[in-house]
Amino acid sequence: MADDRTQSSRVWLWIGSALLLIAVFYGARYLLRARLPVREAQATRAELINTVPTNGRVEPEVNYQIVSPISTTVKAVYVEQGDRVPAGKLLMVLDDVEERARLATAESGVKSAEAALEAATHNGTQAERGAAAADIARAQLDRDQAQHDLDALVKLQAAGAASPGEVSAARERLDTAKANLHGAEQSANSRYSPAEVERARAALADAQANLAAAQQVEAKTAIKAPIAGTVYALEAGRTEFVEQGKLLLEIADLQHLRVRAYFDEPEIGKLAVGQPIQINWDAKPNLSWSGHIVRIPSTVITYGTRNVGEVLVELDDADGELLPDTNVTVKVTTAREENALTIPREALHSEGGKTYVYRVIGDRLVRTPVVIGTPSLTQAPILSGLNEGDWVATGTTNGLPLQEGIPIQVKRP
Repeated sequence: MADDRTQSSRVWLWIGSALLLIAVFYGARYLLRARLPVREAQATRAELINTVPTNGRVEPEVNYQIVSPISTTVKAVYVEQGDRVPAGKLLMVLDDVEERARLATAESGVKSAEAALEAATHNGTQAERGAAAADIARAQLDRDQAQHDLDALVKLQAAGAASPGEVSAARERLDTAKANLHGAEQSANSRYSPAEVERARAALADAQANLAAAQQVEAKTAIKAPIAGTVYALEAGRTEFVEQGKLLLEIADLQHLRVRAYFDEPEIGKLAVGQPIQINWDAKPNLSWSGHIVRIPSTVITYGTRNVGEVLVELDDADGELLPDTNVTVKVTTAREENALTIPREALHSEGGKTYVYRVIGDRLVRTPVVIGTPSLTQAPILSGLNEGDWVATGTTNGLPLQEGIPIQVKRP
């Protein structure tokens, strides 16, 4: 009997222990389930910087693209790509045989036109003027002789020694001589009409324009640096045939560059002249350059699949390392606030157009309305509703939503 009682007591002990363990397990599970595991962050003072990133393309402020003025062969090249050159340095020479022939023809045309205008404005060439003077002199002699003969015949007629017919014939010869003299004088003094003189002037102007064009083309066959700068693109080599208008080289002052940045349409309203810019180039990841906006978009354009505004950025520290026509990353600082009271953006919630956070007070969450400024990508400035040092919930570790009044268990990193 004693053994049966002992065995029965042991059974009941095991059963009681099992029930106690079950009660402890479910009690602990209940307590742990009831407390919401949350992450928290503290409201602190910090510098808040708002930035907008995008892409852009580097270009010189002043770029010189030198093209071939004629279709010809490159005779000589005196630079290599990347060379820094002074203004006026001879860079390339083109074969100009045909252009020198055209220039000689144009010079001859100007001289001919000048001679024609000289003749038109001075009543003929020197030979023509000499011949006209001789004609006038002969006409004057003929007139004088006819006058002398008429006078003699008139006296003879008075003496009865000459007939009226002879006198009349002499008078006709005098009239003819006078007419010839008048014609010679008119021919000498007005050989060319005003219209003919204007045509001669126009022909000279046309010849001079042709000469100027030929001189300009001839001068362009000896290509010189228009500025002190860097030859950053060389598109033709010695003995290469180039068509008229083909790009030969590009030169620019790489100490004066700018960036043409492309901002998406929703971001344009945040931009203003003078805002600071940071520029990065993937080819040189350890370097960065600074600049500022000098022109904001006046219209929206299509850039690939995006609607963007073009922004011109002037570099403040161009050092020759950043090259034209390179694609870069651009980041503009649209706002900067010193000593702002900030919390992480993930702590913010919105309902009905109003913003609130869940403050952590003890082991409870308290829904608290807040007024915020312009947030950055990660932080939000608090204008009212929180004090420095307040703790706010940023989320839960189990994916459940935050709720006011539920007991919480703070999970700190």
